[in-house]
Amino acid sequence: MSDDLEILRQDVLSELAGATDLRAWDAVRVGTLGKSGRLTGLLKALGKMQPDERKARGVALNRLRDELTQAVEARGKELEAAALQARLIAEKLDVTVPPPAEVAGYIHPISRTIEEMTAIFGVMGFQVAEGPDIETDWHNFSALNTPDHHPARTDHDTFYLPPSPGLDVTRVLRTQTSGVQIRTMLGQKPPIRIIAPGRTYRADHDATHSPMFHQCEGLVVGQGITLGHLKGCLIEFLRAFFGKPSLPVRFRSSYFPFTEPSLEVDIGWSRKTGEIGGGEDWLEVLGAGMVHARVLANCGLDPCVWQGFAFGMGVERLAMLKNGIPDLRSFYESDIRWLRHYGADPLAPALLHEGV
Repeated sequence: MSDDLEILRQDVLSELAGATDLRAWDAVRVGTLGKSGRLTGLLKALGKMQPDERKARGVALNRLRDELTQAVEARGKELEAAALQARLIAEKLDVTVPPPAEVAGYIHPISRTIEEMTAIFGVMGFQVAEGPDIETDWHNFSALNTPDHHPARTDHDTFYLPPSPGLDVTRVLRTQTSGVQIRTMLGQKPPIRIIAPGRTYRADHDATHSPMFHQCEGLVVGQGITLGHLKGCLIEFLRAFFGKPSLPVRFRSSYFPFTEPSLEVDIGWSRKTGEIGGGEDWLEVLGAGMVHARVLANCGLDPCVWQGFAFGMGVERLAMLKNGIPDLRSFYESDIRWLRHYGADPLAPALLHEGV
């Protein structure tokens, strides 16, 4: 090996030995083997040499390149292992040691919001009803008067489960908690007054949508139930939930296959400042309507005798509006700093008398 190559070899090995972290190591690697590295420059210069000289020089350069490549890789693995070990030591936690007195747990905003909803509707006489996360296609769609061609029934929007041996039914991860309403009407005689909070699933994911999210739906069935009952119930809930007794609430005509008439519910807010109840703008927060006669009939209830109203809202959506949370994905990132900021005191749960 010629003197200049030996000098380069010694310099690179010395620099690798002196590299104490991956950043310094990467600088040596790029400075030696990168596109503009010292060894790469020597290899490019072979084309300008005479054939006899180029052959001998090329052999020496290739041997040196193999040696330095191995040395660089070996040193990189050593530094990676050292960095991992340092991180393990720094992040070591003895789970058997009690936490300091000043460290307390926090209730997740989703859990807290569901507690508040349950408390408010509990004062109104609602009971909490539950149902399975895996629903049949009939409970999730057909019983709710959803036609076969509805976009929600496509694979693009709904998670369908593989067929189960011995079961001649189509199963889905529920796209809404409306299946709980169907099961309640099938298994309980009116009058009915329930809310159904729980997880739901749809094939969507961005800053305002998640493949798994939470909904809270409500159902009231009885005799003489009118649209006025629906409006009064939701106005009281929204004003209690946001803590604004004079919160403006607006109802707009809409369409849902399971209600007739159907309504979108808006609250007053300021588009400029984001203040709930301020400004002259409107923000849609939930959907509602009178239970469709076909839905009542599908559950064995005579629409001429029984009437009802239903509503549904996103738990995360209301939690974001109330707490000023800008991104839905933050709810599921398990960031303890975020939870400390938005979490609720576990010793101050939502109580029924905090409702309306």
